[in-house]
Parts: sequence; structure tokens; C-alpha cells
Amino acid sequence: MRKRLHSFRRWLTHKRISLLRAKGGASMVAMGFAIGIAIEMFTLPTLGAAFILIFPLVFLLRASLPAALIGFVLGKVIYIPMMYPNSKVGGWVLPKHISINLPFLSDRINYLLLTNLKLIVGGMINGVILGIICYFPIKWSINAFKANRKEKRRLKHAAALEMNSVLK
Repeated sequence: MRKRLHSFRRWLTHKRISLLRAKGGASMVAMGFAIGIAIEMFTLPTLGAAFILIFPLVFLLRASLPAALIGFVLGKVIYIPMMYPNSKVGGWVLPKHISINLPFLSDRINYLLLTNLKLIVGGMINGVILGIICYFPIKWSINAFKANRKEKRRLKHAAALEMNSVLK
């Protein structure tokens, strides 16, 4: 059991480092994360159908799919606290007189459909805002990580050259 836990930690560390060192750069990873978190904000009321949107958006915006999936999972964690703001924003955006009245459904089901509509509309708006808010700090932190790594490598290389010149 301990060996499995250790190998799982190593695998997670490896994936984190490979994500930070992604060839597309920090903007690709940040864009993927933003897409994932934005899509999650309206995927629950659509019963998971919005999840399919991740793939074409990642392709069209040239983002990172692993980062999008991480953003999607983080969005699942914060979705419950975000339901109230999503519903409020959806209520503000939708017309006041809107109602769903399907004659073959009970009034309670029609009310639930209207609530889900508010969650979807508000989730789309809040998801885009949350994605934009998350994009810049992630991009800046990845760029800072890369700059720090580059500086460490430069110092290590300079120290090796100095040591080599001393030995000669």
C-alpha cells in the first residue's frame, strides 16, 4: 500500500511538472484551465452534456486538455457554493415574465426546469468571468516558475563552468 501511494505521488509530481513545462507555454495551460472551469459552471444543470464542449473549445483555442480537465475538476469542487450566484445572475439576465409551462408536467417540475434554466444562464456568465479571473494568475505563476527555473539552470551552468575552469 505504501509503495502504491509513493508511486501515485511520483506520478502526480511528474504530471504537474510536465504541465508546467508544456511546450505551448503558460498561456496554453492557463487557457485550458479557464476553459475547464468555465464549462463546469453550467455542466451540472445540463446533466453533463456541456462536458462535450471542452474538446472542441480546447482544439479551437489551442489550449491544454490536461489543464482543462484539472479546471473542470476544480470547478466541480466549487460548484455548490457557486450555485447561489449562478441562480441570481441567471435571474437578473432572464426576463422577469419568463416561465416554463409544459402542460403534461406538474407545476413543481416546471419550476425546477425554470430554476435549471437560471442556473445554466448564470453559470455561463459566471463561468466566463471566473475563467478570465483564473487565466491571468495562472499564466503569471507559470511564467514565474519558468523564469525561476531558467535562472537556477543558468546559475548551475555558470557554477559548473567556473568549477571546470578552476580544475584546469
